[in-house]
Amino acid sequence: MKYVIRGGKVLFNNEIVERDVLFDEEQILDVAEHIDTDAEEINAAGLTVLPGLVDVHVHFREPGYEQKETIATGTAAAAHGGFTTVFPMPNLNPFPDNAETMTDYLKLIERDARVHVHPYGTITCSEKGQTVTDYASLKALGIHWFSDDGVGVADEAVMRQALIKAKENDVMIVCHTEDMTYRKPGSCVNEGAYADSMGWIGIPNACESAQLERDLRLALETGTKYHGCHISAVESVEALRKAKAAGADASAEVTAHHLLLEETDVKGPDWKMNPPLRSHTDRMALIEALEDGTLDFIANDHAPHTPADKAKPMSSAAFGIISLETAFPLLYTEFVYRQKRWTLAQLVSWMSEKPAERFGLDKTGRIEPGFHSDFALVDLEHETKIDKSTFLSKGRNTPFDGWTVHAEIKQTIAGGKTVWKGE
Repeated sequence: MKYVIRGGKVLFNNEIVERDVLFDEEQILDVAEHIDTDAEEINAAGLTVLPGLVDVHVHFREPGYEQKETIATGTAAAAHGGFTTVFPMPNLNPFPDNAETMTDYLKLIERDARVHVHPYGTITCSEKGQTVTDYASLKALGIHWFSDDGVGVADEAVMRQALIKAKENDVMIVCHTEDMTYRKPGSCVNEGAYADSMGWIGIPNACESAQLERDLRLALETGTKYHGCHISAVESVEALRKAKAAGADASAEVTAHHLLLEETDVKGPDWKMNPPLRSHTDRMALIEALEDGTLDFIANDHAPHTPADKAKPMSSAAFGIISLETAFPLLYTEFVYRQKRWTLAQLVSWMSEKPAERFGLDKTGRIEPGFHSDFALVDLEHETKIDKSTFLSKGRNTPFDGWTVHAEIKQTIAGGKTVWKGE
């Protein structure tokens, strides 16, 4: 079946231009000012056509924690947010750390996913930080990315072995770095004067940066492809900058919430995430590092929880917020529409092309012939409000409910099929 998108503006060759886009379920066939075809038409009048967004850091909770999210609801939320490719983290039950479990997991994804899903395997078995996973057996199933997200690998010898084995198998190690020796019981926000004033126990920047520095040193020594998750601290930015300059095959991501919010914005558990919202100095360093290429792209750590998980004191409430349905509207509104600090092409590159390139996704992230037929059709002409009651995620844990944004996803197409369409 062939389709043609007509009447919209298209992000094509980094410019917004009026174009028709012809595609089938395999690929984009043509992009031109007018395409004479009898293909089924998709009316994009008043909309901007973008490549489908890519998020390499999401939590879908299934199997094991379906009360929080499932493959079905998580990928529905992704589609609602304009994301056509996502990478769910492996902190599940059972952990996908062996071929048998991963095979079952892939069957679940094939059955229930609305969008393209590329799951992670674990760095270590059951994320215990002790025994390195058999990467070769999982790579044979198409798994090229490994993470113990949610915990850091504490033992340097184990981390070195993991990096060596990853290098041997040509797979990527993706790390949530967190040295728990820096954490006190009940710590929940950034360490500093604001935390003290609120009576909360803080988490220092070194909790993230110290382990990241160690990992980058080992990655440079072993020559392994390494990616750092949700960078939040200025010290982490500097460590990454130095490692890249020294020749490390390293990259890192930053989340929408760390680009938009600071420690003094925290009002309660819906602002509690790990790593925490940091200082103004940290936030500005993240923005500048994304702009200068030290940070490579945006990924959002979509982390749904039940209301009961969050309806607790700050010290014991769950870490994490949901992000798939809000990330693009929030970032476009703040940095493109209001500040005019970024262009639309820059933002989309950080949310589509660059993560696709780094994670080895061929023909993903641009609108041009031969690329996959993945699109987000967006209304950039009208204001709307974020309303968590409309989310397709099971989660409602967001600090952005009620925020006014100047972007709304109207239709998402993944693999040539409409997977979300609004009114």
